[in-house]
Amino acid sequence: MTTPWSVLLTWPARRWLVALSTAAGFVLVVAIPTDLIDTPVFGREVPATWWAWPSLLVSSLLAGLLVATYVRAPVQPDRPSSRRGGWAGGLLTYFAVGCPVCNKLVLLALGSAGAMTWFEPFQPVLQVAAVALLVWALRSRLRGELSCPVQPARAPASGPAAGPAG
Repeated sequence: MTTPWSVLLTWPARRWLVALSTAAGFVLVVAIPTDLIDTPVFGREVPATWWAWPSLLVSSLLAGLLVATYVRAPVQPDRPSSRRGGWAGGLLTYFAVGCPVCNKLVLLALGSAGAMTWFEPFQPVLQVAAVALLVWALRSRLRGELSCPVQPARAPASGPAAGPAG
């Protein structure tokens, strides 16, 4: 029996190129504003956790694979698909690896003491949820590639050979 994950073995090179370039872009889009990559534009008051980079790389890889599922294979018929879950996983990753007191939304909602007391310990839970959502969305998209395409219904025949009307 074919599993959704075995579909990855049949991907053409252009899908893999999209997956890798999207994963690299995801790393930059999340790591620069969260100051995992040090720049003069963004700063971080609380040092990054030990798990920030590994979790960002896992999320980036999953997001890259998910985006690559939207690249049409050269001879792929229309198949049902799922478009939910990926964006939420990416957003949760951003909040999970970010500085708890540098995030304006968290500061507005909880204040700096609340950010350190409540939000910082909750960040690993956000990252687990992000990875789970990305895996779910990717699996849903890959299962769609395994499903049988739906053929359009044929129009009823007309004329004397079609039989009596009515």
